Amino acid sequence: MFKATPNPPVTDPASPYESLDSKKLNEAAERALNFHFPSNADIKATARTPSTMLSVNPEATAETLAVFLVETLASVDVMVHQLVDHLEGESRYALLGISNSIMVAEITANRVLDKIDTP
Repeated sequence: MFKATPNPPVTDPASPYESLDSKKLNEAAERALNFHFPSNADIKATARTPSTMLSVNPEATAETLAVFLVETLASVDVMVHQLVDHLEGESRYALLGISNSIMVAEITANRVLDKIDTP
């Protein structure tokens, strides 16, 4: 039986990294990788500056914040259920899953409210 290709196939034995400019190419690749994918040390060394565009009143009580959270979750759940009525199939099931997560968060926030000691 005759094989159309040699065993092993004939390849060029020269490595692409052995050319005259391979060191420069390697250094450029390293710089590009370091720029686009910084190490964890670089990320952690960068100081975090919180955004002030949206903020919560620092004088708000825990109870006030928890009540706002519960009301917001209830509103989002209503919006999701209104959207569910207009969908079928996988999209409907995905929204129902989101609704379930919202419900769990709402129950948790209500439990927090139950544990807050009112003065």
